[in-house]
Amino acid sequence: MARKAPRRLGALGLLSSLIGCATLAHAASPVWVIHGAHSTVYLAGSVHLLPAADAALPPAFEQAYSASSHLVMELDLGRIDTLAAGSWLLEHGALPAGTTLRAVIGEQRYARVSAAANELGAPSELLDGQAPWVVALELADLEYVHLGFDPQHGVEEQLVGRAQSDGKATAGLETLDQELGGLAALPAADQLRLLDQTLSELQDAPQELDEVLTAWRRGDATKLAELLYSEYRSFPALYRLLVGARNQRWLPEIERLANGPDNCLVVVGALHLVGDGGLLELLRKDGYVVTQLN
Repeated sequence: MARKAPRRLGALGLLSSLIGCATLAHAASPVWVIHGAHSTVYLAGSVHLLPAADAALPPAFEQAYSASSHLVMELDLGRIDTLAAGSWLLEHGALPAGTTLRAVIGEQRYARVSAAANELGAPSELLDGQAPWVVALELADLEYVHLGFDPQHGVEEQLVGRAQSDGKATAGLETLDQELGGLAALPAADQLRLLDQTLSELQDAPQELDEVLTAWRRGDATKLAELLYSEYRSFPALYRLLVGARNQRWLPEIERLANGPDNCLVVVGALHLVGDGGLLELLRKDGYVVTQLN
């Protein structure tokens, strides 16, 4: 499990991208800017994983990275311990001893999980000891790999590798326990809803992920917001957990960075930036002028 931990973190970031569809009207970039008294914060939206065949970052990332002295991500991937991450998932994501996934999720749902796993080349037995929220991440992870997405070509992986080569400092907005702890604490009924949502959306993933990537590359905040809310309207608890609560937790740190001495590049999932309760809106409410790089 330790080997797959970073991929599952990427699956968390892309899970909500398996929703909706978009048509696009304008081109900009997925990078926004706020200015403090003495520094600039570049807020870049990420999709965490990218297809190996289409992994080049939008040009605005180069401008933002070059102008920044350090890189801030949701998790500090420059320092994450994959063994510790795997141990965390073993501790918090495993079913109690003697409990089976089939018993927890029911025969009909288990049949759907088995069919999806087998279609993606993973025997369903590998999922049997995991909690439903972990199974949802694992299935999403398998689907991304099946579609050619590669964590080594993801936005953060590209940037953190470059930062390490350039000697730039890296930092995180939250810990692994904060990132995944809410999912582990989801009530049983919500874990099943999350699993059902994932199973349903896997069927439409190829087309929808293409559209999400196009919206992201063009920095189409309106369409990205539509993608966010199209599914979360029916599952507000998941929105509060994965998006709203985390945005509120990150906001003071982003504002602290804006009032610090150095420019920095902050990279978070694109869906954290846009829409009602998104970081762009929250920063505007706090008096910051937010502009978009073209």
